[in-house]
Amino acid sequence: MYQLQFRDVLSAWNLFLDGLLLTLGLSGIALGGGLLLGIAVAVTRVYGPGWAARTVTVYIEVIRNTPLLVQLFTVYFGLPSLGIRIPGLYAAMICFVMYLGAYLAEIIRAGIEAVPQSQKEAGACLGLSGYQVFRYVVLVPAIKDMFPALASQFVFFMLSTSVVSQIAVSDLFHMGSIVQAMTYRDFEIYLLIGALYLALALLFRAGFATIYLLCFGGDE
Repeated sequence: MYQLQFRDVLSAWNLFLDGLLLTLGLSGIALGGGLLLGIAVAVTRVYGPGWAARTVTVYIEVIRNTPLLVQLFTVYFGLPSLGIRIPGLYAAMICFVMYLGAYLAEIIRAGIEAVPQSQKEAGACLGLSGYQVFRYVVLVPAIKDMFPALASQFVFFMLSTSVVSQIAVSDLFHMGSIVQAMTYRDFEIYLLIGALYLALALLFRAGFATIYLLCFGGDE
């Protein structure tokens, strides 16, 4: 009967820690860049001229309807055919920001469009400029409504970052594969990796819930 044995696996804790930190770093960069891109795309789609709205709509549909792994391979393996070589880590950053930005853009767009027109008109009647109406009347209540969806999308995305192991970026999953080649303890390693991803997901969910309560109060 197979016996679980974690001693050799845990002896490589430094490799798992390095991979965990890289996963966190990639996720943080993707969140910051993706959120900024998502806001810009959503605002363009709602308020931009027709040609700009159509352009960002094409971007959203292409990203949302193709696998993340295909996008990553296109940037990392495909662009060198055109003479454009991007290191794996930077290729991952670019793909992750564009990928997350497309999904967040739709959530943000829905939040903006959910604000009643009468509320916007009331802001204009008070003498607020178009920018002030958007910032104070539209954006603030929209953020409250869409925050849970944004948080859930980010957690789901964070779990998908393991695809970077396919281009030899040393994230948590890739480091686990290295330890597996060293110890041959496949089952224990993937149990540990799964537990670490679960811990990250729960930690992020708790963090987002705390932020929501501090900023808006009530239940998420």
